[in-house]
Amino acid sequence: MSGSSAGCGAAPCRFAHYFVICGIDTQTGLEPDDLAALRRWLEADRQGRDPAAATGEDLEQSPLRRTFKSKVLARYPENVEWNPFDQDAVNMLCLPKGLSFRTQTEQRAPQFHSFLITKEDGSRTYGFVHTFYEEVTSPEVCSAMQTLHQMHGAAHAPTSPPSSCSSSSMDSLASSLDEADSATPSSSCPGAGGYDSSRDTLYVSKALCLITPVPFMHACRRFLSQLHRAVTAATAPPLPLESYIHNILFEVPLPVPGHSLKFHGVYEPIVCQRPGPGELPLADFPLADAFTLLGVENLVQVFTCTLLEMQILLYSQDYQQLMTVAEGITALLFPFQWQHVYVPILPASLLHFLDAPVPYLMGLQSKEGADRSKLELPQEANLCFVDIDHHHIELPEDFPHLPNKKEFVQELSDVLLSFGISANAGAPDRPQSSPGRTPRRSPSPPGSESKTVALHQLEDDGQNGNLGGEELAVLEMLQGNPTLERLQALARRTGVMGARVDALRAEVRAQKAEIRGAQTAADEEELITARLNVQLREVFASRFTTMFSDYEAFVIQGPPDLDSWLTSREQMHNFDKASFLSDQPEPYLPFLSHFIETQMFATFIDNKIMSQWGEKDPLLRVFDARIDKARLYNVRAASLRSSSYQRCSILKESAQVIEQRLKKIDHTAVHPHLLDMKIGQGRYQQGFFPQLQADVLKSGPTSLRWSHRTATAPRRMDPPRQPERLTLDHPLKERFMQEARGLGKSPRQPKLSDLSPAVIAQTNWKFVEGLLKECRMKTKRLLVEKMGQEAVELGHGEGSITGLEENTLMASLCDLLERVWSHGLGVKQGKSALWSHLLLYQTREEKLERQQQAGSPVSHVPDRRRSDCSVGVGSPWGSLIQDLRHIQSMSEIKTDVGRARAWIRLSLEKKVLSQHLRQLLSHHNLVRKLYKRYAFLRCEEEKEQFLFHLLSLNAVDYFCFTGVFTTIMIPYRVVILPIRKLSNALTTSNPWVCVSGELGDSGVMQIPKNVLEMTFDCQNLGKLTTVQLGHDNAGLLAKWLVDCVMVRNDITGHTYRFPCGRWLGRGVDDGSLERVLIGELLSPGGEEEAGRGCRTPPLLGSPSPTRRTSITSTSGRGVKLNSVQIQEYVGEAVNNIIKHFHRPEKERGSLTVLLCGENSLVGALEHFFHHGFRSARLFQKTVFLWDFMEKAVAYMKSSDQVGDPQETSGPLGAPYLSLCHYVTAINSTSRNIGKDGKFQLLVCLGARDRLLPRWPPLLVGCPVTLQMYEDTALLRDRAAVSTLGGVLETLHAYPLTLDASLVRGICLEPLGGNPTLHLSPTPSSRTSYQ
Repeated sequence: MSGSSAGCGAAPCRFAHYFVICGIDTQTGLEPDDLAALRRWLEADRQGRDPAAATGEDLEQSPLRRTFKSKVLARYPENVEWNPFDQDAVNMLCLPKGLSFRTQTEQRAPQFHSFLITKEDGSRTYGFVHTFYEEVTSPEVCSAMQTLHQMHGAAHAPTSPPSSCSSSSMDSLASSLDEADSATPSSSCPGAGGYDSSRDTLYVSKALCLITPVPFMHACRRFLSQLHRAVTAATAPPLPLESYIHNILFEVPLPVPGHSLKFHGVYEPIVCQRPGPGELPLADFPLADAFTLLGVENLVQVFTCTLLEMQILLYSQDYQQLMTVAEGITALLFPFQWQHVYVPILPASLLHFLDAPVPYLMGLQSKEGADRSKLELPQEANLCFVDIDHHHIELPEDFPHLPNKKEFVQELSDVLLSFGISANAGAPDRPQSSPGRTPRRSPSPPGSESKTVALHQLEDDGQNGNLGGEELAVLEMLQGNPTLERLQALARRTGVMGARVDALRAEVRAQKAEIRGAQTAADEEELITARLNVQLREVFASRFTTMFSDYEAFVIQGPPDLDSWLTSREQMHNFDKASFLSDQPEPYLPFLSHFIETQMFATFIDNKIMSQWGEKDPLLRVFDARIDKARLYNVRAASLRSSSYQRCSILKESAQVIEQRLKKIDHTAVHPHLLDMKIGQGRYQQGFFPQLQADVLKSGPTSLRWSHRTATAPRRMDPPRQPERLTLDHPLKERFMQEARGLGKSPRQPKLSDLSPAVIAQTNWKFVEGLLKECRMKTKRLLVEKMGQEAVELGHGEGSITGLEENTLMASLCDLLERVWSHGLGVKQGKSALWSHLLLYQTREEKLERQQQAGSPVSHVPDRRRSDCSVGVGSPWGSLIQDLRHIQSMSEIKTDVGRARAWIRLSLEKKVLSQHLRQLLSHHNLVRKLYKRYAFLRCEEEKEQFLFHLLSLNAVDYFCFTGVFTTIMIPYRVVILPIRKLSNALTTSNPWVCVSGELGDSGVMQIPKNVLEMTFDCQNLGKLTTVQLGHDNAGLLAKWLVDCVMVRNDITGHTYRFPCGRWLGRGVDDGSLERVLIGELLSPGGEEEAGRGCRTPPLLGSPSPTRRTSITSTSGRGVKLNSVQIQEYVGEAVNNIIKHFHRPEKERGSLTVLLCGENSLVGALEHFFHHGFRSARLFQKTVFLWDFMEKAVAYMKSSDQVGDPQETSGPLGAPYLSLCHYVTAINSTSRNIGKDGKFQLLVCLGARDRLLPRWPPLLVGCPVTLQMYEDTALLRDRAAVSTLGGVLETLHAYPLTLDASLVRGICLEPLGGNPTLHLSPTPSSRTSYQ
């Protein structure tokens, strides 16, 4: 069934489509519930038992607590062309737990609940159900119930004493729902007292249901309640029940948008209204109840989970509370719409749908006194569990909060308080009845149910008649007849029968006043509910208007025609997400970066694009109009990129529109009237719903007409009628709506009409295909966004990703893997299915390992070291167990879900995720034990494709583990590789090392003598940048020739190489006792990858000449570039630094590498200054660039030719002073960094403080330069020096920040009296080395 779009003609515009009666079929008697048997079959299959043995009737429970089959006893009309009747679905949802039996000792209060049926195309039909208990008059049914009780008592008498009652186990989800939803203390153990047909009266549940296309909850509830009152009253209703049902089915139309409508029930008029085209859509469920049940804080949290499309499970004993919360949350989503599985009331036979690996919003009925801790759910990693009855929610881990949540909650609380409603969960209602509920009346005596007020309501309708009741007949005869009035006056004077008539009139007047007062109170309550609903919804709509007021500027328009756009939809980007996020306030980013990845946002943008070729979606039209209005009043412009909270400013106006519409009725429907019925059928019998005459309810008038329009109501020009949903008339549009959005192979709704095991298997197969498609799309998105411009060149659209977006996509991938591992899970342990599987695999592997150790002699090597040495990179078996142990040792992670996500991130960063999962799934016996036959992980072909998609992620580098878990302790391993061929592998001095990264440094650590390897634990350093290596020059063999230093992160496996190729020691090389080495991350593969599985990195050769090495280093000798190559080298180094600052902040990497590493600025200037430098050995001593700098500065200080620099005119004075000051400060440091290290430091400090371009011109004409450089040197070429200064000046626009390891121990004080020379002070952390 589907709710009809408001089409032309009268038929689709009817208020109600069907009136349905569900209950027991006395012809077939008591039949076991087939759906309950199916549920037991599914439960047996879940537990690995034989499903065939679980079929049949459940004989363990008392017959009064068993579920019996209900049937649709009647429906009127038989069928509606535009809304076919789904008998199985309606029967299941009218009585979700089947027939319920009671005796006279148990409570039998009527109950109301609503439901909806959603088709795969998203269209909805609403049902409103009034359930009451009717006495069983069939002797066969009573006899069958007594026989069942006798059999049950005989079977359980020896083991079940009457004083104790057995309760169903809560070990599984299905068994927790086996018992009846309520049990009174008087019959809490029905098996003890039993049922005796001679002593007890048996009652059975019966449901009256209205099926409507629009959710007029209040109107339908009042109509059904009046219908039930007419059945239970002592006197017959004014008209036969067929008249009222025929009236609401065929003569009451849907209200016109923007208008109100009044129609008549059995006793009272009923008013409903419909919002206009420019207003928020209809939401008739009382939001006040939802806020009262959960509390404002909890409801906002659940609402946030809904926006992020998580799995949401509502849990309550009351069906109507499930529906109220579900409909309330979805009504607040405007202008967005929930796009996934939506079942507010999940029948017990559909519990297997909780296994669905897709986002869903479902409601599950709880058993009275159920223990939540024992409730097993198929998957909980991404589940928001809402316990409505206990006002408690359980949220998923690591989900972002709604922006300005505190202020938002406060505004909602203020709105509720203005209506006298507390903002806390479970707070008592207002003194009057809660909004939306029919005011409670005190029980009336049977004789007080006279229906005289109906006479007043029907006086204007000339078709009324057949008024029931002797008193009413007498009163009607007396009224309006002059002759009888004279006789009445005469009788009053003589005292004959006057008292009786007066008493009758007084009683009628009292009843009129009572019912009119109750009616007024009900109307007032409905008005308050409508006002509160619209004000609460306006607060939510205002938030979205503020957050997305500029969304249209970031919509990417595609091809000019609809066909091309629909065809290429999956390959196109419709929304510029990176630019949109860059335009938002910083506090909004965590939430918005997740939300714009959801299906509801994608659908919203799709509707925006498709509106250029057809009619705009109704929700989109209203939202765009609100944005235009806000822009007109400049609400957004003043606070662009501001995170300040803006309250809704149209609360009163919105409430006034609703109030005016309800108080001034626009239209009144035709009154109920007598029908052409057969005499004698449908006779009134108190307490029993009569058998209606079907022939008068088959059809109605061909056109709907108003009884009259209210004269006082203002005339409105009705705008053209807008359809409720976007029509899918284009042949490709329907395919797009169901497939291109990623929903084509994943069913949006469970089918309620066919629940055979074959259909369930087919549904799960669709889930498998949907998961595979989602995996393909997510991995492609991760690759395309990470590859950036290269992906654009390959035709994959625009590739741009920020660190925030990458983290969001990574979290989405973790969620996908959890859903894959939860699908078809038969044995559940913990909230994370993936982590449970990993632990079981670890237990198995460790058991096999112990057996191997016991059976064969194995060297007692620690586990971690043995696994590292014995397992190569091509075999991830050992590293899988090792990674698990690493995650288990992280005390910062407290939950299984967090550990599973950490393991996924770690495996992805190590580029072994696909291999690890393949190895995990290679244990086929374990997989078969854990998962059902239809599970995704047991579908071989789809599983292989899934692993292949994950393998493609190895093409790019991710730091999703290192960048997220920044506070964990990580074991690092440092290996120093000397150049062994020169016999200086060891040193007698006391060496030390300090490792630095983007997140901090390890501090100075002493290396034991004669040891080239050490390990240490340190808080996560992030990506490593530098290593400081030095010694104290003690002992006879203090000189140390180091090739490189290797540092490995033992958790992530990342190995960094820090090239050196220099001596450390006095009197050798440049005399340095300490060197700052710049690191490079080794990429997997080749010779370097071959050593990853070994305990220590391999011995590598000297650094390649292409790396940044000093001209005077061991490996740098003979590396000479000509002048053109040097100038290109300088330009490339400067360009790399500029590109660094033009990247997003979280993608820039290390600036230290660009300053001092490969193709760095320091390396380029070394080549520039070495060009033409006379560095030949003089008296066996090498001359370094720093020697030249010291001589040049000394000459400038002592030379009379320059004069007093303080008095030098022009820009020469300040550069001279700064150069001298910097050289002196560097020479004064206590660090023994060597001459090349001092030159490197001078370049870095000059670039940071924007002084570097001013220094080379000072050296061009210096006599020291003429002495130490050849005539062709670049430093003596004024044009080349001027060009160099111009290139270096381009760096002034960017803030260069130096690594602490470079500047530690340097003290630069500002020069007195020179404000232009403000130098950076000493870093707060100074370290001296002995």
